[in-house]
Amino acid sequence: MGLFITLDGLDASGKETQSVILASALREKGYRVKELSFPMYGEKSAVAVEMYLGGMLGEKPEDTNAYAASTFFSVDRYISYRTDWQKDIADPNTVVISNRYTTANAVHQLSKLPKEQWETFLAWLWEFEFGKLGLPVPDVILYLEMLPEISMQLLSKRSAETGRRQDIHEKSADHLIKSYEAAMYASDTLGWNRIRCYAENAPRPIPEIHEEIMGYVLPKLR
Repeated sequence: MGLFITLDGLDASGKETQSVILASALREKGYRVKELSFPMYGEKSAVAVEMYLGGMLGEKPEDTNAYAASTFFSVDRYISYRTDWQKDIADPNTVVISNRYTTANAVHQLSKLPKEQWETFLAWLWEFEFGKLGLPVPDVILYLEMLPEISMQLLSKRSAETGRRQDIHEKSADHLIKSYEAAMYASDTLGWNRIRCYAENAPRPIPEIHEEIMGYVLPKLR
């Protein structure tokens, strides 16, 4: 099995950007890289996720309970794994980079629950996806920490510039704030590598963040 890297963070934290830059940097160093991005929008495996995020099951994230919503994302990952990247993760010469993964459930769905249930939920989630479903466990988890107020500003700017409709997670300030608190708990509890992506209430330069990411990844490759 090659190296499996997961990047996660709040919406507009730079996950996709940093995933692409990381993949490019590793290819330049001669590594074979498989890129993943969850949910698999447009694929049959993500139909339930798209219904949920699109508001068809309720206008608010909490209209669908944490366990039910988690299974939508879990099924998407399972089907894509079995039909697409199972061979890549088994190849010792391939680096798999995933933009979001089980970690996203450990943030966005955890945030719906009272804090006294957080430990129980994380134990269930890890056993369900990695134990029961048999999904591979990441070797490196990088959490891109962005303050929710900055995320909201960036999301509004992106929506205005692109016309892209915000999903029920993105347009809920309350959900983003609670998800940030959940992310800090999950990253501490589960031992994720946390990278602060802001300084003085503004995003840090992209190259600086990439350099910090490489500091975590390169030792694993060597």
